[in-house]
Amino acid sequence: MQLKTILNKCHPIKPFVYGEIRLVETKEGLGLEVEVKSRRNGSPTCSKCGKPGGVYDRLGERRFVFVPMWRISVVLLYVMRRVNCEHCKRVVVEKVPWAEGKRRNCRVYEWFLGDWARSLSWKEVSIRFGTTWDTVRRAVEATVEWGLKHRDLKGITAIGVDEVSWAKGHRYLTLVYQINEGCKRLLWIGWDRKEETIRKFFDWLGEERTAGLEFIVSDMWKPYLKVIGEKAGHVLHILDRFHIMQHFGKAIDEVRAEEAKRMKQDGYEPILKRTRWLLLKRPENLTEKQEARLSDLVRYNLKSVRAYLLKEDFQGFWTYVSHYWAGRFLDRWCTRALQSRIEPIKKVARMLRSHRPLILNWFKARSQLSAGVVEGFNAKVKLTTRKSYGFRGEKCLQAALFLALGNLPKPEDTHRFC
Repeated sequence: MQLKTILNKCHPIKPFVYGEIRLVETKEGLGLEVEVKSRRNGSPTCSKCGKPGGVYDRLGERRFVFVPMWRISVVLLYVMRRVNCEHCKRVVVEKVPWAEGKRRNCRVYEWFLGDWARSLSWKEVSIRFGTTWDTVRRAVEATVEWGLKHRDLKGITAIGVDEVSWAKGHRYLTLVYQINEGCKRLLWIGWDRKEETIRKFFDWLGEERTAGLEFIVSDMWKPYLKVIGEKAGHVLHILDRFHIMQHFGKAIDEVRAEEAKRMKQDGYEPILKRTRWLLLKRPENLTEKQEARLSDLVRYNLKSVRAYLLKEDFQGFWTYVSHYWAGRFLDRWCTRALQSRIEPIKKVARMLRSHRPLILNWFKARSQLSAGVVEGFNAKVKLTTRKSYGFRGEKCLQAALFLALGNLPKPEDTHRFC
């Protein structure tokens, strides 16, 4: 089978035809040069309005990088024409079906690189296919741009809102995920975590799709709570279990550090030294050595031990089925915590009381929604940023996150080459 036949089957470019194919020597090795010609009866298309027009003149030959075959680089050669467009009343360069605008890479080549970038780091993709990091970046951005234009935004009933730190200097992203059963993906990215940031999301979502929401999962960041209450008051708003327990971890860490410092100053034995993870881990996750040491530690009447026991006692809250009895347990636990004279734990108890209705919403939606999906996505966000070895701007970061987590549709052409 001839190469021309393979190209016509895999990548037809009507109303153009493939011409002569030459095997040449390049700096990188062997390469294929494929001539592309316009049909005699074909009229060039205006790149501005998309309507056919007459040929004004011809420009020089342009080279378009195509998908490599058998590790041999492939380049399409075509003499561009300029169109005398009657509709636009101007002379413009024609539009070709295999490339976009002034880009030197074929559209299918960009999709090819973009698809590989889902699995490998951008640097690794550039090395494997003998191209530059910037070429891969542009390919990813083009792939994401196509996917965002063609994704289906119908049926969004559950979303998760969270913020992640992505750069030094307290630079944050607000990330909104769709967490419907059967469709989990990154939906929207906002820069910073202010009120106006989350308002931009609801403006983007629109009133009609906002009205279709049933569940929203978020942490206790005040700007999020305020705007969600204003824009989506009809939605069952759930506070994420992970973030609630995260406050317990911070409180215990604060109590332990303060008590260990005081004991050292008073000359007591440093029994709290290297006990951080003993107190933060769940009992079922401890090693045998850690279990033995924790058994010795809990015999002491220390604030750190009492804080740990209060935290472990609160874990029983998540085992309730009834919304009513869970509320009774929460009230009793908060009363005990406020009487504990451990200020960080008292602070957690006051926080739980102030957000009581939203916390109890977890039981109303537990059978229909998995709130842990949001934290799973956040872990993938951090992995994506590490895999990149640093981005050169917000646009790169946005493209990488949507490529990895957006579950974007793929163009039909890509599967023939990947």
